[in-house]
Amino acid sequence: MGKILLTLLILTLITLTLNLPFGYLRSTAKKFSVKWFLYIHIPIPFVILMRMWLGFGYTAIPVLLAGAMAGQLLGGYLNFNKAK
Repeated sequence: MGKILLTLLILTLITLTLNLPFGYLRSTAKKFSVKWFLYIHIPIPFVILMRMWLGFGYTAIPVLLAGAMAGQLLGGYLNFNKAK
């Protein structure tokens, strides 16, 4: 059980890291534009592939979604502070 949780934690951190640059770019795009939409959705297939490759089912999606949202928000926050 511990190995599964550790793998899920590592996958969540990878998801967060993968979303950082997209959140950084998303914060400069006009809200609801095509770029904005793409910056949010481009990392999703990679996260899905990693989840399936590691053998996690649908129960891991809420945790990975939280990691993806945190990465998007943190990336946007980093760009917002740089713009000041």
